[in-house]
Amino acid sequence: MKAYIFPGQGAQFVGMGKDLYDQFDEARQLFEQANEILGFRITDIMFSGTDEDLKQTKVTQPAIFLHSVILAKTAGDDFKPEMVAGHSLGEFSALVAAGALSFESGLKLVAARANAMQKACEIQPSTMAAVLGLDDFTVEDICQQVSDVVVPANYNCPGQLVISGTIAGVEQACEKLKAAGAKRALVLNVGGAFHSPLMEAARVELEHAIVNTDIQEPVCPIYQNIDAKPYKDTAAIKHNLIAQLTGAVRWTQTVTHMLQDGATSFTEVGPGNVLQGLVKKVDRNVATASLSVTA
Repeated sequence: MKAYIFPGQGAQFVGMGKDLYDQFDEARQLFEQANEILGFRITDIMFSGTDEDLKQTKVTQPAIFLHSVILAKTAGDDFKPEMVAGHSLGEFSALVAAGALSFESGLKLVAARANAMQKACEIQPSTMAAVLGLDDFTVEDICQQVSDVVVPANYNCPGQLVISGTIAGVEQACEKLKAAGAKRALVLNVGGAFHSPLMEAARVELEHAIVNTDIQEPVCPIYQNIDAKPYKDTAAIKHNLIAQLTGAVRWTQTVTHMLQDGATSFTEVGPGNVLQGLVKKVDRNVATASLSVTA
């Protein structure tokens, strides 16, 4: 079975999507439609902006979404997913690619999500840290020992977990994790504590938008971040999208479930190849590739 996976924030690079814009009429039309929907020319930032401009959450999230979704649409009949999943933001790209969300609805939700998360970051200074070389249980246990808010946020692959919380909470946890034998516990250069209780204001704001968005049954199951299980039921998909903002991204578990359910190859749709590397850490023998299209 062919699994298609969609990257999240951090995969962006200047120049992303320009080849699609230059080569395909459909891609050009969708990019221009996106410029109109967003109210600014995101294509200028994607194709020739600076790294700093592209790193703003309100730009990064729609930019990665656009690259992934337009790439999938440009592939036409060659894009035949039998199961899909997306890492954090990538879940929205996966839903559009699988026919559950329209291009316009998906982009509007992603823009609303990015703005809500940006605002939540400004309410309270917060951060995230990558923890390498410890098992999940140890990281979970140490997070619970810290009095400030700090939680596991991204279960990326065995031995790699990202924690999220207040600056003091993350720093305390990092010290304890290093003492417990972590190879690294490195504070990340991110805008805030994504996938933690500190995103509650964003969750409340986005809930209204998601509830009022039309979601159709996808053409194949989508394995959602919140519990790594496959869904086609639209009410459940909405519920899980809302919960995702304050819940952890269970990527290790997602890949494991997809393999158990018969995935024989994983194709990454969008910028970069980070997810392929994470898949290989779960099962180094499974086939991985990037989706590419030629005119």
